[in-house]
Amino acid sequence: MEAQTKQRATRKRNAKQSSKPKRPTPQKEQNSVPQIQILEIGSVSPDPVQPRKTFDAQSLEHLAHSITEHGVLQPITVRKSDDGYIIVMGERRYRASKLAGLTTIPAMVRDYVDTEVLEVQIIENLQRKDVEPTEEAEAIQFLLDRYEPGEIAKRLGRSENYVRQRIKLAGLIEGFKAFVRTGEMTISLAVAVALFEPDEQQMMLDSLEGDFQGHRIKRMIESRTYDLTKACFDVTDKTLVTKAGACTLCPFNAANQGNLFGEGKMICTRTSCFENKKTKTFMQLLKRVKKEGLKLVPNISKYWVDEERNQWVMAQMEKEGLEVHLTNELDILKQPIEPTLENIKEEHRHYEYTEEELAEFLSEALESFTEKKEAWDNAIDHGFEKGILLETDTYLTQAIFVRVREETNQGSSGAKSLEKRKMSECTPGEQIIKINAREMRKKQIENNNQFKEVVDMVRDTDYINRKKPLSTDEMVAISISLFENNIGFYSQREHFKDFFGDDSRLSHEELVARFKENFKKETLYKLLRFLLTRQVHLGESNHTNDLTNRSFYVAMQSFYNDKISVIDETYAESRQKREARIKERVTVLEQQAKAIED
Repeated sequence: MEAQTKQRATRKRNAKQSSKPKRPTPQKEQNSVPQIQILEIGSVSPDPVQPRKTFDAQSLEHLAHSITEHGVLQPITVRKSDDGYIIVMGERRYRASKLAGLTTIPAMVRDYVDTEVLEVQIIENLQRKDVEPTEEAEAIQFLLDRYEPGEIAKRLGRSENYVRQRIKLAGLIEGFKAFVRTGEMTISLAVAVALFEPDEQQMMLDSLEGDFQGHRIKRMIESRTYDLTKACFDVTDKTLVTKAGACTLCPFNAANQGNLFGEGKMICTRTSCFENKKTKTFMQLLKRVKKEGLKLVPNISKYWVDEERNQWVMAQMEKEGLEVHLTNELDILKQPIEPTLENIKEEHRHYEYTEEELAEFLSEALESFTEKKEAWDNAIDHGFEKGILLETDTYLTQAIFVRVREETNQGSSGAKSLEKRKMSECTPGEQIIKINAREMRKKQIENNNQFKEVVDMVRDTDYINRKKPLSTDEMVAISISLFENNIGFYSQREHFKDFFGDDSRLSHEELVARFKENFKKETLYKLLRFLLTRQVHLGESNHTNDLTNRSFYVAMQSFYNDKISVIDETYAESRQKREARIKERVTVLEQQAKAIED
């Protein structure tokens, strides 16, 4: 590995010292035409510093099958070495030939100097259709030593914007590149991360604890400052993240940067460090509650359980062997705060109450406080246990007493609710209900994921740079988006009373279709196209239950129908197989249920 690194460095240094030719012309190419030779395949070796690192196994198998039937149709290019020959171009054909069991391979032997070899390999690799994005970025970065971005774009048949995007991507640290290679991280998100300095990228990566979390990365990019007075950790702690030290002494604390935000405010301007400290604090909390036998309660209700950040918190708790309960399953007591007249005045500051009325409010609040204080003081005697309530966005905590709520069915004292019972505890009829409920939830989550995949795909293209006039579908989508997301409830009824007309009996699909039919075209600018891709909702909303999302989905089909169809077909195939299995199972259960009734 060290030898390869030195060899690569030498080639790069030589490349800088050489002049920039109009094109990479191998030595002697103009004076002689190399003859095709048949070489022993054992005498040929891949170049250890070849810029291409990834080879698709299935594609190689297909090529090997073709070579078995038809032979190697295009010879590889090699150069002489002390031990035989080293491949310059054609390593994929070489690998496939070995898979096919060939003992010889056709080749053209050429003479190159070191600087020419790597450049020829890079340009040849970059002209492939299946180049892995991070490898492509590294290769284009190498070519910058000899060519301007515009010249590179011409040689590769790419746009200059494309080349410049890949140049930015080259600044991504290895840990994030791994997420790009696995397909978890989109190119647009990767480029946004690459704009940060390497050490800050490393802090961002550390805060993920080894798991890709797109929502947290986006939050670190979008939220560039944090109020340190509201941090979940001790800002004077020097050991939480050793390299960063204490926030009170940090140069990225605005209070230490010439009072940037006024009044000596402690504002963190290094988001990745703040997020890393938050994560470290959370992981320490998990170990503490486990050691002390406390019940950790993430502030998550059943309506928000599928949010990515909530899923990650619950997953980390389960890894530590901690039981996870949603807040709607628990009785929670928070430590009461004794009210004061100042608190009452602040609470009712927008109303003109008399002193007597405020005093009466205070008296009522004190009575309520006394009751809550008594419940707090005697919580252990009433089946409560000590716990900690965790806010999943800020990781702020507060001490609580908590008790698992006993779920009962009407008329069945002590019986578990249907959703709490295991499948083996249910009758066939009840199993059908549970199966159908689960399937409905799976479809909802599946629709969310499907819609998110389409949105991410569109955002990763050059959609906003299109010069063609907006389509009717796009104008409908942005109009509905602006109506739903930027106009308040009362303004909608005051100024847009007949925007949709009578929509009480129409589905979302029908409503979008009718709105389109009556829509009046007008010019919208590139900014609106950009806003359109940001107006859709992800998470619980998708293209089947949200007007904005549905209209966006329809609009995108006119541009990316083939890609969306591939996504649709993938989900449809999986759904059809699952529904077929469920149908068979439900049929059997229906027969069992009928037998019990008879």
